[in-house]
Amino acid sequence: MRVRLVLALLLGSATALAAQVPEAEYAARRDSVAARLGDGVIVAFGGREPVTDYTSFYQLPAFRYLTGFLEPDAALVLVSRGGRAEARLYTAAVPPRRQVYYGFVESSAALEARTGMRVRPLTSLEADVDSLLASGLPLYELRDYEAADFARQDSLTRGGRFVERLKAAHPGLEVRDAHDIVNRLRARRSVAELALVRRAVEITVEAQREALAAIRPGMHEYEVQALIESVFRRRGAERPAFASIVGSGPNSTTLHYFANRREMREGDVVVMDIGASYGGYAADVTRTVPVSGRFTPEQRAIYQLVRDAQAAAERNARPGLSAVASTDSAVAVRLRGLARLGLIESPEATFDPPWPADCARDRRACLQGQLFMIHGISHGIGLETHDPAQFYFDDRTFKPGDAFTIEPGIYISERLLDLLPDTPRNRAFAAKVRATVRKYEGIGVRIEDDYIVTEGGTEWVSRAPREIDEIERLMAARRPKA
Repeated sequence: MRVRLVLALLLGSATALAAQVPEAEYAARRDSVAARLGDGVIVAFGGREPVTDYTSFYQLPAFRYLTGFLEPDAALVLVSRGGRAEARLYTAAVPPRRQVYYGFVESSAALEARTGMRVRPLTSLEADVDSLLASGLPLYELRDYEAADFARQDSLTRGGRFVERLKAAHPGLEVRDAHDIVNRLRARRSVAELALVRRAVEITVEAQREALAAIRPGMHEYEVQALIESVFRRRGAERPAFASIVGSGPNSTTLHYFANRREMREGDVVVMDIGASYGGYAADVTRTVPVSGRFTPEQRAIYQLVRDAQAAAERNARPGLSAVASTDSAVAVRLRGLARLGLIESPEATFDPPWPADCARDRRACLQGQLFMIHGISHGIGLETHDPAQFYFDDRTFKPGDAFTIEPGIYISERLLDLLPDTPRNRAFAAKVRATVRKYEGIGVRIEDDYIVTEGGTEWVSRAPREIDEIERLMAARRPKA
């Protein structure tokens, strides 16, 4: 269903959401891109109209960042000459009958007045770009994949096909990637953007609190998901920023578990990795809690180890400090703890991974502890759940304007040992730790919080309960006494 119908009915209007980032800021972003480009033409496509009424339309992140335009089937041509920007927005004609069904569209004149961009029909796009290329300007593209995580799978998008046609029509045409320029700008979030991130996080924290108060043995994972996502909508979020993960018992050890069908049982932990999207900006907050209301000794040991690792990373996530050092500190804490519990032979012990790894270049990738803590601990948040952050670039330090997560995890499952290649080193490793792994079987713990870097320091913004005693106290308070 078109965004003008869904968001207008549920949230007031699409325009109201976009207005939280001023039109002048979108223009400034385009100017900043042009200043870094020099001479060239950037072609960027927005999202396509969904093929049925059963899914909602949401604008693609890079296109939204540069235009604030929330309607489907649009394109942006940003022409830069000597670093000066001229922006053209190309929009699809909507037949009168469709407007009656899905809502009336803004006129080209009104759209030009509001955005400051020249508005042209989408049918003119190819001829206009042909003409610009004939004048000798180089071509840059912003590919229209839905998220950067899946960029390598982009092959048949409208933008990709468009560029292939241009290359066929202009032999020798060099096509350059504009994503690095745009991503570096996206990595430093403005005051308006940070306000939207904060609101998305506030809504997500409220959902975590309501879920914590409701969880009991006998509930199904989907009931928790339904509660979480109802809070999102009641508080004005347009959707989950990603598929909600509610994984209990053995499902807690699957990083990206989306089925959410299992009945939760006494003695389980449940991982709730969730995030609201508000005004297009994502939150990402994970809590792991005991379904019974109290952690077992084994669950407590793993949980505290993950929490200690997160605290170590937090201490090293201040302005000017290295993101690599922050990650390294969390890895070191978990390696020492896993060795202390007997889940690995030592913090420095290695194994032969069941996935590609260059142990000579990156010895840490082949440490035994990586089997139980496979993922990284941080990423930016913004228009995408995994958004660019300033510490991705150059000196890899945290800077004001960063919004990011810290999310260490440990996942214990005997199935991980069964994945190992049959090598002498792996056989010795598995034989030594298997009994201990069985002791901690089915315990997956991830604790993820959201942070914003300001001139004054790094702020923890996702203030949902996370200490063991705090979680147990709050879960006990909402339970009737036996």
